[in-house]
Amino acid sequence: TRAKMTTVPLGFNIDAPRWDQSTFVGRLKHFLNITDPRTVLVPEEELDRAKALVEGCRAGLVPPGSSQEQLLYAKKLYDSAFHPDSGEKMNLIGRMSFQVPGGMALTGCMLQFYRTVPAVVFWQWVNQSFNAIVNYTNRNAASPISLRQIGVAYVTATGTALATAVGLNLYTKRAPPLLARWVPFAAVAAANCVNIPMMRQQEIINGVTVTDWDNNELGSSRRAAAKGIAQVVVSRITMAAPGMIILPIIMERLEKFSFMQRIRVLHGPLQVLLCGGFLLFMVPAACALFPQRCSLALADLEPELRDSIMAKHGDKMPYVYFNKGL
Repeated sequence: TRAKMTTVPLGFNIDAPRWDQSTFVGRLKHFLNITDPRTVLVPEEELDRAKALVEGCRAGLVPPGSSQEQLLYAKKLYDSAFHPDSGEKMNLIGRMSFQVPGGMALTGCMLQFYRTVPAVVFWQWVNQSFNAIVNYTNRNAASPISLRQIGVAYVTATGTALATAVGLNLYTKRAPPLLARWVPFAAVAAANCVNIPMMRQQEIINGVTVTDWDNNELGSSRRAAAKGIAQVVVSRITMAAPGMIILPIIMERLEKFSFMQRIRVLHGPLQVLLCGGFLLFMVPAACALFPQRCSLALADLEPELRDSIMAKHGDKMPYVYFNKGL
Protein backbone atom coordinates (compact mmCIF):
# COMPACT_ATOMS: atom_id res chain seq x y z
CA THR A 1 0.00 0.00 0.00
CA ARG A 2 2.96 2.32 0.54
CA ALA A 3 3.63 2.34 -3.21
CA LYS A 4 0.13 3.74 -3.74
CA MET A 5 0.61 6.52 -1.18
CA THR A 6 2.43 9.82 -1.26
CA THR A 7 3.71 12.11 1.47
CA VAL A 8 1.59 14.89 2.96
CA PRO A 9 2.14 18.37 1.44
CA LEU A 10 5.03 20.13 3.20
CA GLY A 11 3.95 22.20 6.19
CA PHE A 12 0.35 20.85 6.20
CA ASN A 13 -0.96 19.66 9.58
CA ILE A 14 -4.40 18.02 9.43
CA ASP A 15 -5.03 18.70 13.13
CA ALA A 16 -4.00 22.36 13.12
CA PRO A 17 -7.12 24.56 13.45
CA ARG A 18 -7.98 26.37 10.21
CA TRP A 19 -9.10 29.38 12.23
CA ASP A 20 -7.72 30.99 15.38
CA GLN A 21 -9.42 29.16 18.28
CA SER A 22 -8.48 31.85 20.79
CA THR A 23 -11.08 34.23 19.26
CA PHE A 24 -14.87 33.91 19.14
CA VAL A 25 -14.96 34.57 15.37
CA GLY A 26 -12.37 31.85 14.75
CA ARG A 27 -14.30 29.34 16.86
CA LEU A 28 -17.57 30.36 15.14
CA LYS A 29 -16.08 29.59 11.71
CA HIS A 30 -14.80 26.26 13.03
CA PHE A 31 -18.20 25.23 14.41
CA LEU A 32 -20.10 26.52 11.38
CA ASN A 33 -17.91 24.05 9.49
CA ILE A 34 -18.37 20.97 11.70
CA THR A 35 -22.02 21.49 12.75
CA ASP A 36 -23.08 21.81 9.10
CA PRO A 37 -26.38 19.83 9.07
CA ARG A 38 -25.68 18.63 5.51
CA THR A 39 -23.01 16.28 6.90
CA VAL A 40 -25.84 14.25 8.50
CA LEU A 41 -26.72 13.03 4.99
CA VAL A 42 -23.19 11.80 4.20
CA PRO A 43 -23.16 7.97 3.80
CA GLU A 44 -21.35 5.85 6.41
CA GLU A 45 -18.82 4.58 3.85
CA GLU A 46 -17.79 8.14 3.00
CA LEU A 47 -17.35 8.95 6.70
CA ASP A 48 -15.13 5.86 7.09
CA ARG A 49 -13.07 6.93 4.05
CA ALA A 50 -12.69 10.41 5.58
CA LYS A 51 -11.46 8.86 8.84
CA ALA A 52 -8.94 6.67 6.97
CA LEU A 53 -7.72 9.72 5.05
CA VAL A 54 -7.32 11.79 8.25
CA GLU A 55 -5.46 8.98 10.03
CA GLY A 56 -3.25 8.43 6.98
CA CYS A 57 -2.51 12.15 6.85
CA ARG A 58 -1.52 12.06 10.54
CA ALA A 59 0.91 9.25 9.67
CA GLY A 60 2.32 11.36 6.84
CA LEU A 61 0.87 9.40 3.91
CA VAL A 62 -2.07 10.22 1.63
CA PRO A 63 -3.37 8.89 -1.74
CA PRO A 64 -1.55 10.43 -4.75
CA GLY A 65 -3.22 13.55 -6.11
CA SER A 66 -4.94 14.42 -2.82
CA SER A 67 -5.49 18.17 -2.75
CA GLN A 68 -5.47 20.28 0.40
CA GLU A 69 -9.19 20.97 -0.16
CA GLN A 70 -9.93 17.22 -0.16
CA LEU A 71 -7.94 16.74 3.03
CA LEU A 72 -9.74 19.64 4.74
CA TYR A 73 -13.15 18.28 3.66
CA ALA A 74 -12.20 14.85 5.05
CA LYS A 75 -11.27 16.57 8.34
CA LYS A 76 -14.63 18.37 8.35
CA LEU A 77 -16.47 15.04 8.00
CA TYR A 78 -14.21 13.44 10.61
CA ASP A 79 -14.81 16.25 13.13
CA SER A 80 -18.57 16.16 12.53
CA ALA A 81 -18.97 12.41 13.06
CA PHE A 82 -16.12 11.09 15.25
CA HIS A 83 -15.48 11.77 18.94
CA PRO A 84 -12.44 14.04 19.53
CA ASP A 85 -11.20 11.90 22.47
CA SER A 86 -11.85 8.32 21.41
CA GLY A 87 -11.96 8.64 17.62
CA GLU A 88 -15.09 6.43 17.64
CA LYS A 89 -17.98 7.18 15.30
CA MET A 90 -20.73 8.97 17.24
CA ASN A 91 -24.38 7.94 16.89
CA LEU A 92 -26.23 10.12 14.40
CA ILE A 93 -28.71 11.64 16.89
CA GLY A 94 -25.95 12.71 19.29
CA ARG A 95 -23.82 14.57 16.74
CA MET A 96 -23.75 18.38 16.89
CA SER A 97 -24.45 18.38 13.15
CA PHE A 98 -27.85 16.81 13.99
CA GLN A 99 -28.72 19.62 16.43
CA VAL A 100 -30.39 21.74 13.74
CA PRO A 101 -32.75 19.11 12.23
CA GLY A 102 -33.39 17.39 15.59
CA GLY A 103 -33.58 20.57 17.65
CA MET A 104 -35.85 22.45 15.23
CA ALA A 105 -38.42 19.65 15.21
CA LEU A 106 -38.47 19.27 18.99
CA THR A 107 -38.33 23.00 19.82
CA GLY A 108 -41.06 23.76 17.27
CA CYS A 109 -43.32 21.11 18.78
CA MET A 110 -42.66 22.25 22.37
CA LEU A 111 -43.52 25.84 21.41
CA GLN A 112 -46.63 24.79 19.48
CA PHE A 113 -48.08 22.26 21.94
CA TYR A 114 -47.75 24.06 25.28
CA ARG A 115 -51.40 24.56 26.24
CA THR A 116 -52.34 21.16 27.72
CA VAL A 117 -50.54 19.18 30.43
CA PRO A 118 -50.42 15.88 28.43
CA ALA A 119 -48.84 17.68 25.45
CA VAL A 120 -46.32 19.42 27.72
CA VAL A 121 -45.41 16.10 29.40
CA PHE A 122 -44.99 14.25 26.10
CA TRP A 123 -42.82 16.83 24.32
CA GLN A 124 -40.64 17.54 27.35
CA TRP A 125 -40.06 13.79 27.73
CA VAL A 126 -39.11 13.45 24.05
CA ASN A 127 -36.81 16.50 24.30
CA GLN A 128 -35.03 15.22 27.41
CA SER A 129 -34.56 11.82 25.79
CA PHE A 130 -32.91 13.61 22.85
CA ASN A 131 -30.78 15.74 25.22
CA ALA A 132 -29.63 12.66 27.16
CA ILE A 133 -28.35 11.08 23.93
CA VAL A 134 -26.57 14.32 22.91
CA ASN A 135 -24.99 14.79 26.35
CA TYR A 136 -23.79 11.18 26.54
CA THR A 137 -22.41 11.30 23.00
CA ASN A 138 -20.47 14.53 23.58
CA ARG A 139 -19.11 13.72 27.03
CA ASN A 140 -15.39 13.66 27.75
CA ALA A 141 -14.83 10.05 26.61
CA ALA A 142 -11.94 9.53 29.03
CA SER A 143 -14.52 9.29 31.86
CA PRO A 144 -16.70 6.17 31.40
CA ILE A 145 -20.24 6.17 32.85
CA SER A 146 -22.27 3.10 33.85
CA LEU A 147 -25.74 2.22 32.55
CA ARG A 148 -27.14 2.78 36.05
CA GLN A 149 -25.68 6.30 36.18
CA ILE A 150 -27.08 7.03 32.70
CA GLY A 151 -30.51 5.87 33.88
CA VAL A 152 -30.42 8.00 37.03
CA ALA A 153 -29.28 11.05 35.03
CA TYR A 154 -32.04 10.56 32.45
CA VAL A 155 -34.81 10.10 35.03
CA THR A 156 -33.61 13.07 37.14
CA ALA A 157 -33.35 15.46 34.18
CA THR A 158 -36.69 14.35 32.71
CA GLY A 159 -38.33 14.72 36.13
CA THR A 160 -36.89 18.22 36.54
CA ALA A 161 -38.10 19.29 33.09
CA LEU A 162 -41.59 17.87 33.65
CA ALA A 163 -41.93 19.37 37.15
CA THR A 164 -40.83 22.79 35.88
CA ALA A 165 -43.01 22.68 32.75
CA VAL A 166 -46.17 21.32 34.39
CA GLY A 167 -45.77 23.55 37.48
CA LEU A 168 -45.28 26.72 35.42
CA ASN A 169 -47.98 25.66 32.96
CA LEU A 170 -50.52 25.52 35.78
CA TYR A 171 -49.13 28.72 37.35
CA THR A 172 -49.48 30.73 34.11
CA LYS A 173 -53.10 29.75 33.39
CA ARG A 174 -54.22 33.23 34.49
CA ALA A 175 -51.09 35.03 33.32
CA PRO A 176 -50.68 36.86 29.98
CA PRO A 177 -50.57 34.37 27.05
CA LEU A 178 -46.95 35.22 26.22
CA LEU A 179 -45.75 34.00 29.64
CA ALA A 180 -47.29 30.59 28.97
CA ARG A 181 -45.40 30.43 25.67
CA TRP A 182 -42.11 30.90 27.57
CA VAL A 183 -42.73 27.90 29.86
CA PRO A 184 -40.95 25.42 27.49
CA PHE A 185 -37.75 27.50 27.66
CA ALA A 186 -37.83 27.61 31.47
CA ALA A 187 -38.21 23.81 31.50
CA VAL A 188 -35.38 23.29 29.00
CA ALA A 189 -33.04 25.63 30.93
CA ALA A 190 -33.81 23.91 34.26
CA ALA A 191 -33.33 20.45 32.77
CA ASN A 192 -30.00 21.40 31.19
CA CYS A 193 -28.72 22.43 34.62
CA VAL A 194 -29.45 18.87 35.81
CA ASN A 195 -29.07 16.68 32.71
CA ILE A 196 -25.53 17.67 31.72
CA PRO A 197 -23.86 17.42 35.17
CA MET A 198 -25.72 14.14 35.89
CA MET A 199 -24.83 12.58 32.53
CA ARG A 200 -21.19 13.59 33.03
CA GLN A 201 -21.00 12.90 36.77
CA GLN A 202 -17.97 10.60 36.39
CA GLU A 203 -15.95 13.61 35.30
CA ILE A 204 -16.92 15.45 38.48
CA ILE A 205 -16.23 12.38 40.67
CA ASN A 206 -12.94 11.25 39.09
CA GLY A 207 -11.79 14.39 37.27
CA VAL A 208 -10.80 14.85 33.63
CA THR A 209 -7.35 14.43 32.17
CA VAL A 210 -5.41 17.68 32.05
CA THR A 211 -2.37 18.20 29.84
CA ASP A 212 0.32 20.74 29.10
CA TRP A 213 0.32 22.80 25.90
CA ASP A 214 1.90 19.88 23.99
CA ASN A 215 -0.78 17.39 25.13
CA ASN A 216 1.45 15.60 27.65
CA GLU A 217 -0.78 14.21 30.41
CA LEU A 218 -0.32 15.76 33.85
CA GLY A 219 -3.08 14.10 35.90
CA SER A 220 -6.85 14.32 36.55
CA SER A 221 -8.70 17.33 37.92
CA ARG A 222 -12.24 17.56 39.30
CA ARG A 223 -12.08 21.37 39.22
CA ALA A 224 -11.32 21.27 35.50
CA ALA A 225 -14.33 18.97 35.01
CA ALA A 226 -16.59 21.38 36.93
CA LYS A 227 -15.42 24.34 34.83
CA GLY A 228 -15.91 22.46 31.54
CA ILE A 229 -19.39 21.21 32.46
CA ALA A 230 -20.50 24.68 33.67
CA GLN A 231 -19.44 26.16 30.32
CA VAL A 232 -21.36 23.45 28.43
CA VAL A 233 -24.51 24.19 30.48
CA VAL A 234 -24.25 27.89 29.60
CA SER A 235 -23.68 27.04 25.92
CA ARG A 236 -26.71 24.75 25.73
CA ILE A 237 -29.05 27.26 27.36
CA THR A 238 -27.71 29.99 25.05
CA MET A 239 -28.28 27.68 22.08
CA ALA A 240 -31.99 27.37 22.91
CA ALA A 241 -32.65 30.88 24.23
CA PRO A 242 -33.16 33.07 21.09
CA GLY A 243 -35.54 30.64 19.38
CA MET A 244 -37.52 29.85 22.53
CA ILE A 245 -37.72 33.47 23.75
CA ILE A 246 -38.01 35.50 20.52
CA LEU A 247 -40.10 33.05 18.48
CA PRO A 248 -43.06 33.10 20.93
CA ILE A 249 -43.14 36.91 20.60
CA ILE A 250 -43.17 36.60 16.78
CA MET A 251 -45.94 33.97 16.84
CA GLU A 252 -47.97 35.99 19.36
CA ARG A 253 -47.96 38.94 16.92
CA LEU A 254 -48.54 36.83 13.79
CA GLU A 255 -51.51 34.95 15.22
CA LYS A 256 -53.45 38.22 15.54
CA PHE A 257 -53.64 38.51 11.73
CA SER A 258 -56.75 37.07 10.09
CA PHE A 259 -54.77 35.14 7.45
CA MET A 260 -52.88 33.32 10.24
CA GLN A 261 -56.16 32.40 11.93
CA ARG A 262 -57.30 30.79 8.68
CA ILE A 263 -54.19 28.57 8.42
CA ARG A 264 -53.93 27.25 11.98
CA VAL A 265 -52.86 23.85 10.66
CA LEU A 266 -49.64 25.45 9.37
CA HIS A 267 -48.66 27.09 12.69
CA GLY A 268 -46.73 24.00 13.80
CA PRO A 269 -44.70 23.58 10.57
CA LEU A 270 -44.04 27.35 10.54
CA GLN A 271 -42.63 27.27 14.09
CA VAL A 272 -40.44 24.28 13.20
CA LEU A 273 -39.00 26.15 10.18
CA LEU A 274 -38.42 29.34 12.16
CA CYS A 275 -36.72 27.31 14.91
CA GLY A 276 -34.44 25.86 12.25
CA GLY A 277 -33.49 29.37 11.17
CA PHE A 278 -32.52 30.31 14.72
CA LEU A 279 -30.63 27.07 15.39
CA LEU A 280 -28.71 27.22 12.11
CA PHE A 281 -26.78 30.14 13.57
CA MET A 282 -27.17 29.48 17.31
CA VAL A 283 -25.75 25.93 17.35
CA PRO A 284 -22.29 27.03 16.11
CA ALA A 285 -22.48 30.35 17.99
CA ALA A 286 -23.26 28.64 21.32
CA CYS A 287 -20.55 26.01 20.76
CA ALA A 288 -18.11 28.85 20.03
CA LEU A 289 -18.77 30.75 23.28
CA PHE A 290 -15.88 28.94 24.99
CA PRO A 291 -12.80 27.20 23.54
CA GLN A 292 -13.29 23.43 23.26
CA ARG A 293 -9.71 23.01 24.45
CA CYS A 294 -10.38 24.65 27.78
CA SER A 295 -7.65 26.06 30.03
CA LEU A 296 -7.41 26.31 33.81
CA ALA A 297 -4.84 28.30 35.77
CA LEU A 298 -2.40 26.14 37.69
CA ALA A 299 -3.30 28.10 40.84
CA ASP A 300 -6.95 26.96 40.52
CA LEU A 301 -6.16 23.23 40.48
CA GLU A 302 -6.54 20.91 43.47
CA PRO A 303 -3.56 21.50 45.81
CA GLU A 304 -2.16 17.96 45.46
CA LEU A 305 -2.23 18.05 41.63
CA ARG A 306 -0.82 21.58 41.57
CA ASP A 307 2.04 20.55 43.88
CA SER A 308 2.90 17.47 41.79
CA ILE A 309 3.00 19.56 38.59
CA MET A 310 5.14 22.24 40.23
CA ALA A 311 7.51 19.56 41.59
CA LYS A 312 8.12 18.32 38.02
CA HIS A 313 7.92 21.56 36.02
CA GLY A 314 8.36 24.40 38.50
CA ASP A 315 6.42 27.54 37.62
CA LYS A 316 7.01 27.20 33.87
CA MET A 317 3.42 26.01 33.32
CA PRO A 318 0.87 28.68 34.32
CA TYR A 319 -2.06 26.83 32.68
CA VAL A 320 -3.24 23.27 32.08
CA TYR A 321 -5.57 22.22 29.24
CA PHE A 322 -8.44 19.74 28.78
CA ASN A 323 -11.33 18.90 26.44
CA LYS A 324 -14.51 20.38 27.93
CA GLY A 325 -16.84 18.40 25.62
CA LEU A 326 -19.75 20.03 23.80
